[in-house]
Amino acid sequence: MARKNWTREELIVAFNLYCKTSFGQIHNRNPEIIDLANLIGRTPSAVSWKLANFSRLDPSLQKRGIVGATHGSKSEEAIWDEFNEDWEQLSFTSEKLLAQFKGRPIEEIANVNILDWPIGTERELVVRTRVNQNFFRSSILAAYNSTCCITGLALPELLNASHIIPWADDPHNRVNPQNGLCLNSIHDRAFDRGLLTITSDYRVKLSSTLKALHNDAAIQNLFFRYDGVKIRLPDKFIPDLRFINYHNQHIFKG
Repeated sequence: MARKNWTREELIVAFNLYCKTSFGQIHNRNPEIIDLANLIGRTPSAVSWKLANFSRLDPSLQKRGIVGATHGSKSEEAIWDEFNEDWEQLSFTSEKLLAQFKGRPIEEIANVNILDWPIGTERELVVRTRVNQNFFRSSILAAYNSTCCITGLALPELLNASHIIPWADDPHNRVNPQNGLCLNSIHDRAFDRGLLTITSDYRVKLSSTLKALHNDAAIQNLFFRYDGVKIRLPDKFIPDLRFINYHNQHIFKG
Protein backbone atom coordinates (compact mmCIF):
# COMPACT_ATOMS: atom_id res chain seq x y z
CA MET A 1 0.00 0.00 0.00
CA ALA A 2 1.35 3.42 -0.96
CA ARG A 3 2.15 5.76 1.88
CA LYS A 4 -0.35 8.57 2.38
CA ASN A 5 1.09 12.02 1.79
CA TRP A 6 1.17 14.31 4.78
CA THR A 7 -1.37 17.12 4.62
CA ARG A 8 -0.43 20.70 5.44
CA GLU A 9 -2.52 20.49 8.63
CA GLU A 10 -0.70 17.35 9.76
CA LEU A 11 2.67 18.95 9.09
CA ILE A 12 1.71 22.05 11.09
CA VAL A 13 0.69 20.07 14.18
CA ALA A 14 3.80 17.91 13.80
CA PHE A 15 5.98 21.01 13.80
CA ASN A 16 4.06 22.23 16.85
CA LEU A 17 5.12 19.05 18.62
CA TYR A 18 8.69 19.41 17.34
CA CYS A 19 8.86 22.80 19.03
CA LYS A 20 7.54 21.42 22.32
CA THR A 21 9.64 18.23 22.42
CA SER A 22 13.18 17.99 23.78
CA PHE A 23 15.57 16.73 21.13
CA GLY A 24 16.37 13.62 23.15
CA GLN A 25 12.67 12.77 23.37
CA ILE A 26 12.11 12.50 19.62
CA HIS A 27 11.43 8.77 19.42
CA ASN A 28 8.43 6.52 18.86
CA ARG A 29 8.07 5.63 22.55
CA ASN A 30 7.37 9.21 23.59
CA PRO A 31 3.73 9.30 24.87
CA GLU A 32 3.09 12.70 23.26
CA ILE A 33 4.30 11.42 19.90
CA ILE A 34 2.08 8.36 20.31
CA ASP A 35 -0.90 10.60 21.17
CA LEU A 36 -0.38 12.80 18.10
CA ALA A 37 0.03 9.73 15.91
CA ASN A 38 -3.34 8.46 17.10
CA LEU A 39 -4.97 11.83 16.50
CA ILE A 40 -3.84 12.15 12.88
CA GLY A 41 -3.96 8.47 11.91
CA ARG A 42 -0.21 7.92 11.64
CA THR A 43 2.17 5.52 13.32
CA PRO A 44 4.39 6.76 16.17
CA SER A 45 7.40 5.89 14.01
CA ALA A 46 6.09 8.08 11.20
CA VAL A 47 5.52 11.02 13.54
CA SER A 48 8.90 10.69 15.27
CA TRP A 49 10.59 10.48 11.88
CA LYS A 50 8.78 13.61 10.75
CA LEU A 51 10.01 15.47 13.85
CA ALA A 52 13.53 14.24 13.12
CA ASN A 53 13.14 15.57 9.58
CA PHE A 54 12.29 19.00 10.98
CA SER A 55 15.41 18.88 13.14
CA ARG A 56 17.62 18.76 10.05
CA LEU A 57 16.44 22.30 9.26
CA ASP A 58 17.29 23.71 12.69
CA PRO A 59 20.47 25.82 12.41
CA SER A 60 20.88 25.62 16.19
CA LEU A 61 21.44 21.88 15.98
CA GLN A 62 23.82 22.32 13.08
CA LYS A 63 25.90 24.83 15.06
CA ARG A 64 26.23 22.34 17.91
CA GLY A 65 27.17 19.47 15.63
CA ILE A 66 23.93 17.61 16.36
CA VAL A 67 22.71 15.81 13.27
CA GLY A 68 19.04 15.06 12.79
CA ALA A 69 17.58 13.18 9.86
CA THR A 70 19.59 13.68 6.70
CA HIS A 71 16.70 13.52 4.25
CA GLY A 72 13.38 15.24 4.09
CA SER A 73 10.85 16.87 1.84
CA LYS A 74 10.15 20.30 0.43
CA SER A 75 6.90 20.34 2.36
CA GLU A 76 8.81 20.28 5.65
CA GLU A 77 10.95 23.16 4.49
CA ALA A 78 7.81 25.08 3.56
CA ILE A 79 6.30 24.64 7.03
CA TRP A 80 9.61 25.58 8.67
CA ASP A 81 9.69 28.76 6.60
CA GLU A 82 6.05 29.58 7.33
CA PHE A 83 6.64 29.45 11.08
CA ASN A 84 9.83 31.48 10.88
CA GLU A 85 8.15 34.11 8.76
CA ASP A 86 5.21 34.53 11.15
CA TRP A 87 5.57 32.78 14.52
CA GLU A 88 2.69 34.76 15.96
CA GLN A 89 0.16 33.47 13.44
CA LEU A 90 1.48 29.96 12.82
CA SER A 91 1.83 29.13 16.51
CA PHE A 92 -1.80 30.01 17.07
CA THR A 93 -2.85 28.19 13.91
CA SER A 94 -1.02 25.05 15.03
CA GLU A 95 -2.68 25.11 18.46
CA LYS A 96 -6.08 25.70 16.88
CA LEU A 97 -5.58 22.75 14.52
CA LEU A 98 -4.43 20.60 17.42
CA ALA A 99 -7.58 21.52 19.34
CA GLN A 100 -9.67 20.55 16.33
CA PHE A 101 -7.93 17.16 16.04
CA LYS A 102 -8.67 16.63 19.74
CA GLY A 103 -12.27 17.81 19.41
CA ARG A 104 -11.72 20.50 22.03
CA PRO A 105 -12.40 24.25 21.95
CA ILE A 106 -9.32 26.44 21.69
CA GLU A 107 -10.50 28.33 24.79
CA GLU A 108 -9.99 25.17 26.83
CA ILE A 109 -6.36 24.96 25.75
CA ALA A 110 -5.92 28.65 26.57
CA ASN A 111 -7.53 28.06 29.98
CA VAL A 112 -10.00 30.87 29.33
CA ASN A 113 -13.46 30.75 30.84
CA ILE A 114 -15.52 31.93 27.87
CA LEU A 115 -18.31 33.02 30.22
CA ASP A 116 -15.98 35.71 31.58
CA TRP A 117 -15.53 37.36 28.19
CA PRO A 118 -18.04 38.77 25.71
CA ILE A 119 -18.05 37.37 22.20
CA GLY A 120 -15.92 39.46 19.88
CA THR A 121 -12.49 40.92 19.35
CA GLU A 122 -11.57 41.18 23.04
CA ARG A 123 -12.16 37.49 23.70
CA GLU A 124 -10.28 36.51 20.54
CA LEU A 125 -7.31 38.64 21.60
CA VAL A 126 -7.20 37.11 25.09
CA VAL A 127 -7.42 33.57 23.73
CA ARG A 128 -4.74 34.18 21.08
CA THR A 129 -2.39 35.79 23.62
CA ARG A 130 -2.73 33.01 26.16
CA VAL A 131 -2.42 30.26 23.57
CA ASN A 132 0.74 31.79 22.19
CA GLN A 133 2.20 32.41 25.65
CA ASN A 134 1.65 28.74 26.50
CA PHE A 135 3.24 27.69 23.20
CA PHE A 136 6.27 29.90 23.83
CA ARG A 137 6.77 28.57 27.36
CA SER A 138 6.47 24.95 26.22
CA SER A 139 8.92 25.53 23.38
CA ILE A 140 11.51 27.23 25.59
CA LEU A 141 11.36 24.62 28.35
CA ALA A 142 11.68 21.86 25.76
CA ALA A 143 14.66 23.53 24.07
CA TYR A 144 16.48 23.91 27.40
CA ASN A 145 15.37 20.54 28.81
CA SER A 146 13.52 22.35 31.61
CA THR A 147 16.79 23.68 33.02
CA CYS A 148 17.77 27.26 33.86
CA CYS A 149 20.46 28.24 31.39
CA ILE A 150 22.41 30.20 34.04
CA THR A 151 22.14 28.18 37.26
CA GLY A 152 21.21 24.70 36.07
CA LEU A 153 18.09 24.66 38.25
CA ALA A 154 15.80 21.97 36.85
CA LEU A 155 12.52 22.56 38.67
CA PRO A 156 9.86 23.61 36.12
CA GLU A 157 7.70 25.24 38.77
CA LEU A 158 10.47 27.82 39.31
CA LEU A 159 11.38 28.34 35.66
CA ASN A 160 10.24 31.06 33.27
CA ALA A 161 10.36 31.37 29.51
CA SER A 162 12.09 34.73 29.36
CA HIS A 163 11.81 36.99 26.34
CA ILE A 164 15.10 38.48 25.19
CA ILE A 165 13.33 41.29 23.36
CA PRO A 166 10.28 42.03 25.56
CA TRP A 167 6.86 40.81 24.44
CA ALA A 168 5.59 44.34 23.79
CA ASP A 169 8.67 45.53 21.89
CA ASP A 170 8.66 43.10 18.97
CA PRO A 171 5.29 41.53 18.12
CA HIS A 172 6.78 39.71 15.12
CA ASN A 173 9.18 37.70 17.34
CA ARG A 174 7.26 37.48 20.59
CA VAL A 175 6.55 33.75 20.02
CA ASN A 176 9.84 32.97 18.26
CA PRO A 177 11.72 30.44 20.45
CA GLN A 178 15.02 32.04 19.38
CA ASN A 179 13.84 35.09 21.30
CA GLY A 180 13.77 33.15 24.55
CA LEU A 181 15.86 31.92 27.46
CA CYS A 182 14.94 29.46 30.18
CA LEU A 183 15.65 31.23 33.48
CA ASN A 184 14.68 30.71 37.09
CA SER A 185 12.32 33.33 38.46
CA ILE A 186 15.02 35.43 40.17
CA HIS A 187 17.38 35.63 37.21
CA ASP A 188 14.41 36.11 34.90
CA ARG A 189 13.43 39.22 36.85
CA ALA A 190 17.02 40.49 36.84
CA PHE A 191 17.30 39.91 33.08
CA ASP A 192 13.96 41.62 32.46
CA ARG A 193 15.03 44.65 34.50
CA GLY A 194 18.41 44.90 32.77
CA LEU A 195 20.43 43.97 35.85
CA LEU A 196 22.20 41.31 33.81
CA THR A 197 22.48 40.39 30.17
CA ILE A 198 23.93 37.73 27.88
CA THR A 199 26.88 38.64 25.67
CA SER A 200 27.34 37.77 22.01
CA ASP A 201 29.41 34.75 23.05
CA TYR A 202 26.60 33.63 25.37
CA ARG A 203 28.16 34.60 28.69
CA VAL A 204 26.50 36.22 31.70
CA LYS A 205 27.33 39.88 32.22
CA LEU A 206 26.32 41.76 35.37
CA SER A 207 25.27 45.40 35.47
CA SER A 208 27.11 48.07 37.44
CA THR A 209 24.11 48.15 39.79
CA LEU A 210 24.72 44.56 40.84
CA LYS A 211 28.49 44.96 40.91
CA ALA A 212 28.11 47.86 43.33
CA LEU A 213 26.58 45.39 45.79
CA HIS A 214 29.70 43.19 45.90
CA ASN A 215 29.66 43.10 49.71
CA ASP A 216 26.15 41.63 49.83
CA ALA A 217 26.40 37.90 50.52
CA ALA A 218 23.10 37.10 48.81
CA ILE A 219 24.12 39.01 45.68
CA GLN A 220 27.44 37.20 45.72
CA ASN A 221 25.75 33.79 45.86
CA LEU A 222 22.99 34.55 43.39
CA PHE A 223 24.86 36.57 40.79
CA PHE A 224 28.62 37.06 41.14
CA ARG A 225 29.38 33.36 40.87
CA TYR A 226 27.88 33.37 37.35
CA ASP A 227 29.48 36.57 36.05
CA GLY A 228 31.35 35.73 32.83
CA VAL A 229 30.15 32.13 32.85
CA LYS A 230 28.79 30.73 29.59
CA ILE A 231 25.12 29.82 29.69
CA ARG A 232 23.87 26.33 28.93
CA LEU A 233 22.89 26.52 25.28
CA PRO A 234 19.61 24.90 24.22
CA ASP A 235 19.41 21.79 22.09
CA LYS A 236 17.18 23.72 19.68
CA PHE A 237 16.44 27.34 18.86
CA ILE A 238 19.72 28.88 20.03
CA PRO A 239 19.16 32.56 20.94
CA ASP A 240 19.44 34.81 17.92
CA LEU A 241 22.33 37.26 18.31
CA ARG A 242 20.16 40.04 16.88
CA PHE A 243 17.90 39.69 19.91
CA ILE A 244 20.86 39.38 22.29
CA ASN A 245 22.34 42.59 20.88
CA TYR A 246 18.99 44.37 21.28
CA HIS A 247 18.90 43.40 24.97
CA ASN A 248 22.48 44.61 25.42
CA GLN A 249 21.75 47.95 23.80
CA HIS A 250 18.22 48.72 24.98
CA ILE A 251 17.49 46.77 28.19
CA PHE A 252 20.81 46.20 29.95
CA LYS A 253 21.77 48.97 32.35
CA GLY A 254 25.50 48.58 31.82
